[in-house]
Amino acid sequence: MSLCGGCCRWCIAFNFSLGLTALFLWLSLRPSEPTLSIENFYVPALNKTASVNQTPTIPPQNTTIAFDLKLKNNNKQEGVYYDALNITIYYGQNRTSIGNVSIPGFYQGFQKTAHRNEEAVKADGESFWRVVLKDSGPVFRVGLETKVRYKIYYQKTKRHGLKLGGEVRVDEQGRKEEKKGVKLGSCAHVSYPAPILLILVIFLFVLIL
Repeated sequence: MSLCGGCCRWCIAFNFSLGLTALFLWLSLRPSEPTLSIENFYVPALNKTASVNQTPTIPPQNTTIAFDLKLKNNNKQEGVYYDALNITIYYGQNRTSIGNVSIPGFYQGFQKTAHRNEEAVKADGESFWRVVLKDSGPVFRVGLETKVRYKIYYQKTKRHGLKLGGEVRVDEQGRKEEKKGVKLGSCAHVSYPAPILLILVIFLFVLIL
């Protein structure tokens, strides 16, 4: 009995060690999501200092919204392939969609930073402009959806969906109030990956024996 019990314990310990090794390898090769932020945001129609001597019209003559999107890949060994980046700009508590633009996909090397400047987002809607031109400190929301693949050495992973968003408050010059970039955050639920769950189960099983 003691020999059999010792053999079982040895097998469990061996499997547990293999599991830990696999976990460490998985964590070391698991890429992290890129960091996306809005560095600049400008609504020309809301620049009150530039329209002092002009008669405001609804909708205004210039209905565009310009922004600078910063994309940073923090991974040390993994590159990122972006599918098209679909960006929608919202306004108000009801998050009414007022404009959108699609940025072509591209490849980003590890530990690289890229910028995408867009000036072609047209904010449509006469009712929207009637509200926003009277609002004090208007707040916009930038939503972004895309899919990414990671390049690990010579292989590419499957596509992973990214759905991000962030709020931007605009000052009297129609520009982003925040001095720092507005990070686009994710609302995805966090769950334990399967390898971690397996390790926890084995660990508990060893404690019971």
